[in-house]
Amino acid sequence: MDQMKTGELIRQFRISMGLTQRELAERINVSDKAVSKWENGNGFPDVSLLSARAEVFGTDVKALLTGEIDRNDKENGDMKKIRFYVCGECGNTITATSDAAVTCCGSVLEALTAEEAKEDEKLRVEDIGGEWYITSDHPMTKDHYISFVAFVDDRSVMISRQYPEWSIDITLPIYRSGRLMWYCTKCGMKYMDLAPAPRKR
Repeated sequence: MDQMKTGELIRQFRISMGLTQRELAERINVSDKAVSKWENGNGFPDVSLLSARAEVFGTDVKALLTGEIDRNDKENGDMKKIRFYVCGECGNTITATSDAAVTCCGSVLEALTAEEAKEDEKLRVEDIGGEWYITSDHPMTKDHYISFVAFVDDRSVMISRQYPEWSIDITLPIYRSGRLMWYCTKCGMKYMDLAPAPRKR
């Protein structure tokens, strides 16, 4: 922990929120002297209260501990670099187009790593005249199932949520080439690339 860097970060947050030291102190239930000490690098917020402090500033605990905010490069925010996160507790699916600190149900989530599907793992995809019809014989039991299927291209992502004991039966419009991705509760994240068939002239 670097008290000087954290203090400067707190000062920047306070100024961007348009607050005086006293106003910030009142909002987070400390004295204005405490805020002044933090900003001057002569003290550090109580570690047990960092989560609440981070929420007030719209940041995360890591930023307050290090005194630095990760800045994502603009080129990282495109759909081709989308990251998927799945909560093991509630099954919530979260996406981000660049690095992100993601939590759900009290746990920090790691971005899923997708592996290219082997031939026998691929979903069946049929061009039915302007749409892709996607099916699979993949197990869909309560303990082993595909929880979502997503199609990602350079501009958009379409996610189809799946449930145990449902059959996979998805229709997607064909716009352009892209990547079909899916997450299995046992096998992890898989992908296969798709491209529209050339149209006859």
